[in-house]
Amino acid sequence: MQEDKKMKVKKGWLAVQVGLEDEDGEFQRFVIPISFLYHPLFKRLLEKAHEVYGYHTTGPLRLPCSVDDFLHLRWRIEKESNNHHHHHNHNHPHLPGALSFHSC
Repeated sequence: MQEDKKMKVKKGWLAVQVGLEDEDGEFQRFVIPISFLYHPLFKRLLEKAHEVYGYHTTGPLRLPCSVDDFLHLRWRIEKESNNHHHHHNHNHPHLPGALSFHSC
C-alpha cells in the first residue's frame, strides 16, 4: 500500500514514513489504518519512534524501521486482525516473539 505523496489520506487512515536514516536516508510513505495504533506490536514501534525522533516532529509520523521489516510487521498485524474477525474469538493467540525484527 505504498501511496503517491500527493494522494489524500482517507478518514480512519494515517500516513507514515518508514525508513532508517543510517541506510540511504530515504523514507517510503505508507498509509495504514488508525486501528494499527492500538496493536501491541505497533505500539512498541511507536515507542521506538519516540526514542529516536521525540514527540515534536514536523510532517508525517516517522517510523525507525526498514521497509522490509515494516511490511512484515504490517502483515503480522493484518493476519492477526483477520483471524480475530473471522473467528469472532476474543481470546486470539498472541504472536510469538513479540517484536523480533532487527531494525524495528
